[in-house]
Amino acid sequence: MRISLASIFVDDQNKAHKFYTDVLGFVTKMDIPMGGGKWLTVVSPEDPDGVQLVLEPNTNPAALAYQKAIFEQNIPATAFEVSDVHKEYERLTKLGVVFTKAPTEAGDVTLAVLDDTCGNLIQIYQMS
Repeated sequence: MRISLASIFVDDQNKAHKFYTDVLGFVTKMDIPMGGGKWLTVVSPEDPDGVQLVLEPNTNPAALAYQKAIFEQNIPATAFEVSDVHKEYERLTKLGVVFTKAPTEAGDVTLAVLDDTCGNLIQIYQMS
């Protein structure tokens, strides 16, 4: 058994796709029309056959309530590992990304939290 898909709710799939590819640097794995939405996944260019992140529409009221509640409580919806948090923070800040937490050491990890513009906070982290 292995994890092949992980989901994140987004308020707009097209906007999310643009942010996750053009800004964060992921690449599109699947983009299949399905009714009013899409089966839309992105992957790391470093591991194109690895775990796919599904950009799920938050049209379900339960999904929307969950997404809104964790955002308001400053809880990241997910986390992405990076090789250098400070470098990634600088790169993304130059691209206009808003961070709610600058790089911060927390034991064996350095982390930062950004707003993905689609209703989520995302943590980036680097292990020491």
